[in-house]
Formats: sequence, C-alpha cells, structure tokens
Amino acid sequence: MADNSKINLQSYNLVKLLKRLEDATSRLEDVTLYQEGYIQSKIESAMSDESEKSEFLSEPSISKDVPTTSESPSKPSEESSGEADPKSVIDFDELLNKTIHPFVELSEKIDPVVCDAAKSLELGFKTQASILKSAIVAAQPDFSSEAFTNALRPINEAVMKINDLKDSNRQSKFYPHLNSISEGIPVLSWMVLPTPFSYVSDIKDAAQFWTNRVLKDFKESDQDSVEWVKKYLNIFEELKKIIKDHHTTGIVWKTDGIDFSEAISKTSAGAASSTPAPTSAPAPSAGGPPPPPPPPPSSVFEVKDDAPQEKAGITAVFAELNQGTDITKGLKKVDKSQQTHKNPELRASSSVSSAKAPPPKPKKPTSLKTKKPPRKELLGNKWFIENYENESAPIVIDANKDESVFIGKCSSVMVQINGKVNAISMNESDNTSVVLDSCISGLEVIKCTKFGIQVQQSLPQITLDKSDSGNIYLSKDSMDAELYTSSSTSVNVNLPVGEDGDYVEFPIPEQLKHTFANGKMNSVVFEHAG
Repeated sequence: MADNSKINLQSYNLVKLLKRLEDATSRLEDVTLYQEGYIQSKIESAMSDESEKSEFLSEPSISKDVPTTSESPSKPSEESSGEADPKSVIDFDELLNKTIHPFVELSEKIDPVVCDAAKSLELGFKTQASILKSAIVAAQPDFSSEAFTNALRPINEAVMKINDLKDSNRQSKFYPHLNSISEGIPVLSWMVLPTPFSYVSDIKDAAQFWTNRVLKDFKESDQDSVEWVKKYLNIFEELKKIIKDHHTTGIVWKTDGIDFSEAISKTSAGAASSTPAPTSAPAPSAGGPPPPPPPPPSSVFEVKDDAPQEKAGITAVFAELNQGTDITKGLKKVDKSQQTHKNPELRASSSVSSAKAPPPKPKKPTSLKTKKPPRKELLGNKWFIENYENESAPIVIDANKDESVFIGKCSSVMVQINGKVNAISMNESDNTSVVLDSCISGLEVIKCTKFGIQVQQSLPQITLDKSDSGNIYLSKDSMDAELYTSSSTSVNVNLPVGEDGDYVEFPIPEQLKHTFANGKMNSVVFEHAG
C-alpha cells in the first residue's frame, strides 16, 4: 500500500507540474504578444451592413463635400470628426471617457503607484482607439509589418511598465491592486484574435482572482478600493459589449482601403490637431508628441544580418559529425617518443604543476547575505511561505484539498494551515512550527532544525531528511501515520496514549546494528539495555 501511494503521489505531482508549466507558458505568450510581432491569425473581413458603413468609409467624398457646407467650420481633417466616426468608434470613445477615465481618477485617490498603472492601462486603450479609427479607411495590414509594430509600441510599453510597477512594489499594501491590473493588461490582445469575446472573459477571470483579494483586504477599511474593483471589472464588461456588437470576429478592415501606415499617420495628425497635448500617438507626426523610444529587442528566434557566418551551437556539432572520416584531418600525429604514458622522463619534465589545489573559497557569513523580503503568495495551486523571521503572530493559510504548501527559509515563526491540503513541504527552516488540520499525501521536512509539527486530524506519512531537534505531536486519527527518517537526530514523537489522553513522548532511534548473514545485510534498531 505504501508503494502504491508513493506511485500515485508521484503521478499526481507530475500532472500538477505539467499543468503549471502550461499555465506559465500561456501567460508568457500573452505578455510578449506585442513584443515579438509575429502574429499569424486569419480575420474575417465580412461586414454585416456594407451600405451603412459606406457612408463613413468613403474618405474622398467626405473630404470633398464637407468643406462646401456652410454649417461646419473648416478643419484640418474631417476623417476623425464625430460625424465621420461609425458607431463602433463612438462606443469605444465612450468606453474611454465614461468607464476607463473614472477608473483612473479613482486610482489616483487610492495610491500614486496604482494611478501610474491605471494610466498605463488607459494609454493602451487610447492606442487601440487610434487603430480602430484607422481601420475605417485602411486595408488589413500585415501584423508583422513595421507600421503595425510601431502602432502597437505604446501598448507594449504599457504592458512592460505595469509589470515593472508590480515587481518593484511587492511590499506595498496595494500590491493586490497592481496584480489585478497586471493580470488584466493582456486583454489588449483582443484586437488580433479571431474570437476576442471569449478571450476577454478568460482574462477577466484571471484578474478577478486578485480583485477578490482586494475586496478581502480592504472591504472593511477602504470603500474606495471596493468601488475601484467595481469600476475595474466594468471595463471588461463594457469591452465585451463593444466586441459583441461590432467585432465578433476581430477588427473589420476596409476591403479596398488605403495602406495602414498612411491611415495611422492621418489619424495621428488629426488627433494632434484636435488636442493640445495628446497622451499617446501610435506614429510620430509634425508638431505631435516626441518620437517613440527605440524598437524592442528582436526575437530570440531571429537571425541577425550582422551576425558572424560561422556555425555555432548544435548546428556546428552536426556539421562536424557530417564530415565523416575527414573530421580527424586537423589532428596532429603524435610519435611514440612523444607519448608520456610510454616515456616516464617526459612526465617528470611536464609543465603541469604538482601543487595541491587551492582550498575552497569560504562561504559568505550569514550576517552578510542579502535578506529577501517575506513572501506569502498563492501561485497556481501552491502556497509559498518564505523568508519570514521572528513573527509574533502565526501565519494563517486557508487552503483547499487541491493546493500544496511550501515553507522555506523561515526562522522563529509558526504556520497554521486550516483545511485539508494536498501536500506540505518545509525546507531549510529554523525554529519553525507547523500546525495543520489534515493532509492527503503527507508532510516533508528537509534540512530543518528545532522544528515542531502538530497534526489535528490525519495524514498518511511524515518524511524527515537531514533534520535535527524536532518534536512531532500526532492526534488519535493520525497515530497510524508512517514516519520515514534519514540523517536526522534528536527527533521525538508524542502520542496521546496516556491516561485521559495525555501525550507520551517516544524518541526516534538513531543507532542501527547491521549484520551480514545468509547472503543478506540485516539492519535492526540498536537498543540500549538498562
């Protein structure tokens, strides 16, 4: 039964590991969607109402007819005016003005860093508004073209800035706010997807994990944060409405439209002439915002033109192997008189030093090591409790049966785990205690000293490896648990077998006696008499 449980545990952990790898890969693909610029997707260009769209998409007729009217004053470009914008662009502008902008204003009341992240999110949507206006008159561009990549550059910068703000403010009490925006920023990828509606729903679910954390932490203390969550999630709902009404199969481009680079330039010029200080512009224009920063680094899969033509890496290995017998042509022939294994006098005159190797470099003292900040975080289905020291209050975790807990490099703390969990592991911790309700697979203690474990209900096994000076308290439901020890000393197990359920201490044997008989090695616990 023990072997079967171990096999099942290993299979279960392997499946969980593969699932985590898939989630991480999916997340990385979302974050780098705009940086790589190699987006291949088929977008249907059929328009539901061609007759209605033709009134707005006929750019030459607009530019010729409008100046002759006496009702409207002359403007540099009528293509971006309110009369020329179709319902899809008007709805997207309302999303910016009535949903996203109030969210940014409320973020400014909460925290300056949260406001910076919200403004970056707003910048990404403003860039998308420019692209949607260009799609009115432009044909579908090549998503890997330089013009389209330059248009998406402000979105790429917004994504990187939000991630930098999140990573550099881990100790902030508003870290859940920053994580909420960071998990939701991939929603800007909807423009290049053939089915964006379901994608927006998935991104909202990912962001909602952290918005729930915001509600949990600030529900009683900060009503602005509660309202902040409502406004933030409303952005996804309003975007889904726009996609459902106008972009069910992605952005609709004009079939016989002009080149995208020309359209985006006119859109940027119109935005620059209508507003004194635009916050974003996908492409540079005269009198507009400053030029964009240098392009992002090229893809790791690209081959640079200025790279040396020599073969390297695995390509060079196969090229050498393909030479066959010619591979040894460059080797020098060594005569027998030059072979050291046949001529001891050559070994005596060898230039190789016979001095002993230098002693190993001493380890850095613990006092000089850089201390990492404490971390209590749930990633996927695994809790991480790390780098806590001298905590007076217990660290409480409310876990589920499909989650595991890792406790690492903690000192003088107590961790309380409520509920049934899948697995628990404690590593390199000193004077750390763990109080748990129930565990499915078991608990591992590795390289720990002066540790304590108390089981309230049940668990199948406890594994100790290279651990010293520990006390384990088992309940009546967990007395049949198996205990595995290796390289561990001074470990005591306390069982409720005394009168009135009092705990009785049983030391774990540390000495074994080994004998060899009948072709087998026999090991038994060495017991001291008397």
